[in-house]
Amino acid sequence: MTKKALISVSDKNGIENFAKALVKQGVEIISTGGTKKVLDDAGIPTISIDEVTGFPEMMDGRVKTLHPKIHGGLLGRRDLDTHLQAMADHNIAPIDFVVVNLYPFKETILKPDVTEEDAIENIDIGGPSMLRSAAKNHATVTVIVDPNDYDTILTELDTNNQTSLATRKRLAAKVFRHTAAYDALIANYLTELVGEDEPEKLTLTYDLKQSLRYGENSHQEAAFYADALPKSYSIASAKQLHGKELSYNNIRDADAAIRIAREYQEPTVVALKHMNPCGIGTAPTIFDAYMSAYEADSVSIFGGIVVLNRPVDEATAEKMSHIFLEIIIAPAFEEVALEILTKKKNIRLLTLDFSDTTSIQSETVSVLGGLLVQDQDVILEEPTEWQVVTERQPTETELAALEFAWKAVKHVKSNAILLANDKQTVGIGAGQMNRVGSVKIAIEQAESAGKMAGAVLASDAFFPMSDSVEYAAKHGIKAIIQPGGSIKDQESIEMADKYGVTMLFTKVRHFRH
Repeated sequence: MTKKALISVSDKNGIENFAKALVKQGVEIISTGGTKKVLDDAGIPTISIDEVTGFPEMMDGRVKTLHPKIHGGLLGRRDLDTHLQAMADHNIAPIDFVVVNLYPFKETILKPDVTEEDAIENIDIGGPSMLRSAAKNHATVTVIVDPNDYDTILTELDTNNQTSLATRKRLAAKVFRHTAAYDALIANYLTELVGEDEPEKLTLTYDLKQSLRYGENSHQEAAFYADALPKSYSIASAKQLHGKELSYNNIRDADAAIRIAREYQEPTVVALKHMNPCGIGTAPTIFDAYMSAYEADSVSIFGGIVVLNRPVDEATAEKMSHIFLEIIIAPAFEEVALEILTKKKNIRLLTLDFSDTTSIQSETVSVLGGLLVQDQDVILEEPTEWQVVTERQPTETELAALEFAWKAVKHVKSNAILLANDKQTVGIGAGQMNRVGSVKIAIEQAESAGKMAGAVLASDAFFPMSDSVEYAAKHGIKAIIQPGGSIKDQESIEMADKYGVTMLFTKVRHFRH
């Protein structure tokens, strides 16, 4: 019996050569719509779907392949006499190859001016149905959804006149991944459309961006998957200009650094190590901002990641080239800056689109047996709504420093304490099991660098007792910002008043675990 292939593709790359090769193997081609026209124009003989089904395409193409003569040909088992008899009784010919890819739903919803009607019309029904039918019957049917698999199929046909069962199984698995991802995009689009915040089923889909050499440690396997709907301000969308591929830890750190950088509109530089900032600086120029970030902790920045929210100029590149940095991320690099930095073999240089840093997306964290989902911590806070709870009011300089510090402390691992002036961080205490421990680390760092003068203190959560306030006050801190909310808030307020410290409550906590 003559073998048959059903071909209906939106991605026409390579389809003419593939179809010609099938015809040379004696395979008859069944095709539809635009695909049939492309093959006909290339001189490849085809049979139209309506010739097979006896029904014309109808309802603007919504109904054309949903027919027993198509799905019977795909699903009929060749090893069961009852199936073969049913196919013979109803004049259903077996279909041996299915080459289908789907309506461009993803590309459609990514258009900035997409309408709901356009999105709905680009939901493919017949395509996934054919793919799933063929994949289910992979014992005898070869199903292809990716043009990259054409060569493998043709090689096996040339060698053995048929595809191997192992290949058909692999392709079937690929099909179900493909249709699952396709349906996930549709489900998420419609879920967002109706405003469902906590659906009973969470459907996520990601595309493999790169295989990684290893994970956090060399004995852990790892890979990097990117959101199927790209976000411009994300490490997944960054373009690498120079250096080795990013590692697992590089990606985690880079993500943490760009989250901090988006907090600031003025020229800002963020230096980060091990998921915590080691220096943040702002200034009228990006060069001065880099110097502030560098001088905030000139020891820890070594081997770190630096994010700049302005293009890298020659002077800044020259300064950065004097130390070892793992990664530099910026909107752009001036040509001469790129020449300077690419002389360093091991540095990774990436560009990132900073034009839209405000898009909000959910965060997911895996736990054993499950997944935690939450909104990003991007709440908009208005400093005029902060409450001064002490007798002394802050000065304008202190207010500026407190606002700077409050933006930064939310990105430090809790328990988090951050000391800063109005242009740079000067001491950071991160991830300690008690809050006063973080206070001591931050102050020790600032004191050893001689930067305590004029420093203010930010705490990501309330003080459970007054010891942190007293320790800070005794070491020269005159202004504190914290959420408030402890049952012992009054003790902290009284301690601040005792030492003439001004303290502000924000009413917003910023734990980061």
